[in-house]
Amino acid sequence: MLTWKEIIHFASKGNPTPDKILEKSETEWKALLTPEQFRITRLKGTERPHSGALCSIYDEGQYNCVCCQTPLFDSTIKFNSSSGWPSFTQPIKENAIKYHKDISYGIVRVEVLCNTCDAHLGHVFPDGPKPSGLRYCINSESMTLQGV
Repeated sequence: MLTWKEIIHFASKGNPTPDKILEKSETEWKALLTPEQFRITRLKGTERPHSGALCSIYDEGQYNCVCCQTPLFDSTIKFNSSSGWPSFTQPIKENAIKYHKDISYGIVRVEVLCNTCDAHLGHVFPDGPKPSGLRYCINSESMTLQGV
């Protein structure tokens, strides 16, 4: 189970090695994604709180990256954070997520990206429930839910 200390280490010292790497041109991404998915995943945008389709869905399944279909999160670790975005306590695998120090907006945060294709997903915070204490706050537009 990942801890906040490990997240900070990844963000400052280097990320886990991904299982694979996928690179596409901006033109290829634009052809593959909706304009809103492109804005969020490729341009580091965010959706309005409580507006995402996956925010209040708790169906069984796994959440995959909308860009490359890499499994990111499992429905069993999704929780209602009341933040306005889908929230998870852990990634599906340690190396599914890449961490980047984000100093935009005058605050220090940890951005989370797909470790396969570098899609912006959201941010992780140390205010989640036990036992991990982590809250991965993820844009709905950056994921698809694959049911079981």
